[in-house]
Amino acid sequence: MIITRTPFRITLGGGGTDLPAYYSRYGGFAFSAGIDKYMFINVNRPIVDDLVRVKYTKSEIVNHRDELQHDIAREAMRMLRIESALEIISLADVPAGTGLGSSSCYAVGLLNALHSLKREYTPLEQLAREACRLEVDILKRTIGKQDQYMAAFGGLTVLEIDKEGKVGVRAANVSDETVDNLNRNLLLYYTQIQRNADEILMEQSKGIRKKKKNVIESMHYLKEVGYKMLEAIEGGNVTDVGLLLDKHWQYKRKISAKISNRYIDEIYKEAKQSGALGGKISGAGGGGFFLFYVEKNHSKVRSAMKKLGLREMRYRFDYEGTKVLVNI
Repeated sequence: MIITRTPFRITLGGGGTDLPAYYSRYGGFAFSAGIDKYMFINVNRPIVDDLVRVKYTKSEIVNHRDELQHDIAREAMRMLRIESALEIISLADVPAGTGLGSSSCYAVGLLNALHSLKREYTPLEQLAREACRLEVDILKRTIGKQDQYMAAFGGLTVLEIDKEGKVGVRAANVSDETVDNLNRNLLLYYTQIQRNADEILMEQSKGIRKKKKNVIESMHYLKEVGYKMLEAIEGGNVTDVGLLLDKHWQYKRKISAKISNRYIDEIYKEAKQSGALGGKISGAGGGGFFLFYVEKNHSKVRSAMKKLGLREMRYRFDYEGTKVLVNI
């Protein structure tokens, strides 16, 4: 039996520029942080039969991997040449469709587990590349490369993506004091809205391909904010983080009308009036988690968000990335 643990992530800057439609023309950049909320994958070889069992929000029992409806599980098994005789169980700290990269966490965690089951040592970068190939090339999902690499590496991590899609990975140089300040001041709230990001990402990619001025200019600015965010955090200028998040949100809203709505706008307005310097929806938008930077009046912001029906998710940064917890 193998159990893997893979971290979810929050994006600090540059989100969306990891989409192929953008980076193939301009190069992409993302600065993100792994958090201590996880996807757990348990894989096991059954003793009494050769069936394939996959348990998630549904439960599937089939004779062969090709019969699976769970596309990531099916294609991960195919990539590792496993046809049958396998049990896969997944558990997660947060639900899918909330903007923290759950599908890529599943892909990276499962690939890590299957390689371990076959006693194959697999570097983190290989796991990220394989997850990208699975989700983008094989399943043809409108998704970037940030989520797979963050699921693999965790930490406060910088991703530079060239026009050919090659990803450069490095850990941000952040002091312990700055990390403590960020953990204290970056508040994460669940909007209670689950959404499918495909529509938003497809519209965003279409706008880039059609060279829509508002989309292209907003994407360029999001990348610029990412660089400025990295500079501010590596320099210990944490107040700038809140101000940059505010600018990031204003430009992100211009990309698609589906990114925000009246309820989300109300949340942002109340957070700002209560003391947040800035914030943004994590992931593509439309729901999921709201990230706010609050230096003062933490209790006032918490009270305002609670009145709006939002639930805070306390967290710390994760620095381990995907890992095998159990191998017996």
